[in-house]
Amino acid sequence: MTTSQQIRQPWMHDMRPILTAPAQLWAESDGTVDASAPHAGAANLAGYYVGDTRILSRIVAHVNGEAPTPISWRSAATGRSVTSLVARNIDGPTVDPSVRVTETRELTPATLAERFEVAGVLTEPVELDLAVTLRFDMATMQEIKGGTPSAAAASGQVVIAVPHDGKEPAAHVTYGSIAVDVTPDAANVASETDTPVPTITVDGLNCTFAWHLTVPARGSVSVGLTIAVDAKANAVTVAASASPWADITVHAADSRVADWANTSLRDLAGLRMAIPALPDDEFLAAGAPWFFTLFGRDSLWAARFMLPLTTRTAMGTLRTLAHFQATESNAETNADPGKIMHELRAETLVQTGAFDDGMRLPPLYYGTIDATPLWIILLGEALRWGAPEDEVRALLPNLEAALAWLRDWGDCDGDGFLEYIDRTGHGLSNQGWKDSGDSVRWNDGRIADGPIALCEVQGYAYQAAMLGADVLERFGRPGADEWRAWAAQLKTRFNEQFWVDDGRGRYPAIALDKDKRPVDSLTSNIGHLLGTGILDEDGVAAVVKRLVGDDMLSGYGVRTMSTLAGGYWPESYHCGSVWAHDSAIVMNGLRAEGYTAEALQVAEGLVRAAAAFDFQIPELYSGDAGENGPAPYPAACHPQAWSAASSVSVLSLLLGLEPGAPAGTTTPADSPLAQGLRIERD
Repeated sequence: MTTSQQIRQPWMHDMRPILTAPAQLWAESDGTVDASAPHAGAANLAGYYVGDTRILSRIVAHVNGEAPTPISWRSAATGRSVTSLVARNIDGPTVDPSVRVTETRELTPATLAERFEVAGVLTEPVELDLAVTLRFDMATMQEIKGGTPSAAAASGQVVIAVPHDGKEPAAHVTYGSIAVDVTPDAANVASETDTPVPTITVDGLNCTFAWHLTVPARGSVSVGLTIAVDAKANAVTVAASASPWADITVHAADSRVADWANTSLRDLAGLRMAIPALPDDEFLAAGAPWFFTLFGRDSLWAARFMLPLTTRTAMGTLRTLAHFQATESNAETNADPGKIMHELRAETLVQTGAFDDGMRLPPLYYGTIDATPLWIILLGEALRWGAPEDEVRALLPNLEAALAWLRDWGDCDGDGFLEYIDRTGHGLSNQGWKDSGDSVRWNDGRIADGPIALCEVQGYAYQAAMLGADVLERFGRPGADEWRAWAAQLKTRFNEQFWVDDGRGRYPAIALDKDKRPVDSLTSNIGHLLGTGILDEDGVAAVVKRLVGDDMLSGYGVRTMSTLAGGYWPESYHCGSVWAHDSAIVMNGLRAEGYTAEALQVAEGLVRAAAAFDFQIPELYSGDAGENGPAPYPAACHPQAWSAASSVSVLSLLLGLEPGAPAGTTTPADSPLAQGLRIERD
């Protein structure tokens, strides 16, 4: 691999993941796991991960010294895949393949089971050698994302030991606080006296298990390995309880709707996590592979999308984030009293390689302007959807602290708006959901200077204050009137200062810059204002008019930036691409404001996009329209929590689900997508 290839971010739009949080495995589209082979001209993501460490970068089998040829890969269940391969170097009576290898992978939160079934069609038994090589490179996620080599592999600190004590053969691997045991499974062979025992050899970071097998005439033999990982330093763990939607199946006349929903629910089951301190409180990891942990904003939005199916994920997410709610100011972590965190890692996140821009984030980082109001909103919404009152009551002190943060700390320069600025010089420069460094732009393409007051964050803050007041009032706590008055003042200020007009109509600017000038690009951010209450009736109508224009609707969802803006590019991370969750937020806002037909336009686009990606809709995709779209964004996470959960928002729209509505009293949408649509529990 050339130096230029090594420092590029890996792409994985055509790779296949299986996951059971906090473990994930990435393979080529044919099931191959071999990171030593370049992928798309760059370093290869392939491997088996637990937490933020790649345990294995190669899982390669050979039959009689030659790798069998993969011919199919499929995954029919969470954490499970099956790859079919043929051994082309074993001849039969015809040119047809006579020996097939079926490789089955089973992933649990702390183990990977690899089973190989070797089957033959020959009329006589055939002897062969099967070897499976594992490479333990112990690379960090940031090394892989940046396209740089594993420091652990180069350090000589990865130790592979093969004990020779007369017991069942095994290999033991250690690196820092990580310990791995690799144990051969009992073989399934024709005769109990013909149980093969593998030989184990170690060459550097490679550990090879080799069996001499006899495949019976027109029969099969199976062997396997179990890789068990003990990663004590992981910040996250498996959710202790079963998935609350495990028994749900969606049916619809339009198979695309059902296939997207059912695939998403399976993917979301694999994203369920907890922290060791609260093992019974599940949340959804943001996305695989890069953000496979707790994220305030992402986990909150995903839980909010899931409310029509369950409040359990919402309450688990709320309690987990409340566990980390800041109680004091800390410039290094960007914490202030009452603030909800942004990101949780096991160790300091240091950008490397292609992303070496000096960014360094502490393991517990609070660099987000919107997670705190979103936490308040989710608490109020969960209560409306039927969350247990005693669970909500227990979080009232956290609610009061979060509300106080809006007033006392969210406004960093005293202008009456919530804004952000990186206080360290090595944190996130943008701290809204569009957190890339170039996401807040003027209409001519220039990047705006901070502190930045995002438009949607003001909408979140208004809605949070109003919902927070409702919750306080319901439980007899003081302060409801004061928060409603605070919200009213924010609404007045917002409508006085954020509106711009480009000659095609009025719309809110994406933000105010450091000089309090409205940054005038037209973006999807304005759609997040719908349903928050911060817009008056005329403002809602103006926003809807701009959102449904051809420059914003791609046919596969809402573009993050208008095609008419100077910074637009369909493959840009935040300046022209389409994000499914962003479109779902806009869709829900349109519905909340009574624009059902427009909401259905967005829903129809998301269904088309889901079908284009085999119903595992990625984190984002290009903003192209027509025959060019939707094209992959090659480094996008998939599965991704808020993208997958957006399918539930579409179900809610199509079925007319509302909080508190008794079963059978809702009215389905007037759309072909709603025909025959139903949610069944086993």
